[in-house]
Amino acid sequence: QVQLVESGGGSVQAGGSLRLSCTASGPTFSRYTMGWFRQAPGKEREFVAAVMWSGGSTWYADSVKGRFTISRDNAKNTVYLQMNSLKPEDTAVYYCAASYLGRLLDTSTARFGSWGQGTQVTVSS
Repeated sequence: QVQLVESGGGSVQAGGSLRLSCTASGPTFSRYTMGWFRQAPGKEREFVAAVMWSGGSTWYADSVKGRFTISRDNAKNTVYLQMNSLKPEDTAVYYCAASYLGRLLDTSTARFGSWGQGTQVTVSS
């Protein structure tokens, strides 16, 4: 399993932008489908976006389509989440997750076996 460390969270006003980063340990990063999830207070953890280990296909939750972009740099063992046009409802702890040889369009937390510690994103109105 890989170990994941997120960074880049913070506080921003509605309409602003943030970029989250997640760096993984280990030599097999390129074989992991990488995802971002989030959890708001009192709510279940939900899928946000993911990028396939092979081919680089991406998929998103409907709530973030057109505003968030996930990307990866295998040379740096890092996955990014660029978040634009942020809304107060985007406020949550954001988690990076990894799924070894993960399947296209996986959105279930159960499919991702490695998780980071989370980074807080707060969007004020």
